Amino acid sequence: MERLIAVSACLLGYNCKYNGSNNLNFNVIEKTNGMKIIPICPEVFGGMPTPRIPSEISIDQEKVYSSVGEEVTFFFEQGKKRTLELLKEHHCTKVILKDGSPSCGYSYIYDGTFTGSRILGQGITCKYLLANGIEIIDLNQEGQL
Repeated sequence: MERLIAVSACLLGYNCKYNGSNNLNFNVIEKTNGMKIIPICPEVFGGMPTPRIPSEISIDQEKVYSSVGEEVTFFFEQGKKRTLELLKEHHCTKVILKDGSPSCGYSYIYDGTFTGSRILGQGITCKYLLANGIEIIDLNQEGQL
């Protein structure tokens, strides 16, 4: 049986980060070597351009705003749904996500003030995937792959 995992595309070197760059992570590349990888970017899947204005989840954890005050929750909602659809299409039950992202954060997110302050919390897609039985893999913990 083929080992399958979805990975935040920015961690794989795709230039889909809000500023047009990536978060290439060689540890992710090494740990997933030999596995079939499904690259995901919920923000792009939701219709946001790259590059794009940075976004953070509001302090009440209900809405997402860009740094210029525009509510962009719709794009994040669309992105989480498309991400889950893609995972289901491929029968994929595990993902490695980019922590801190308003979509993919799994242990922390930024606090919505655009000051670089982090809080414990999960991104829009992370919460949705967990609620739908998808396992989030934290490569800082051993033995999950």
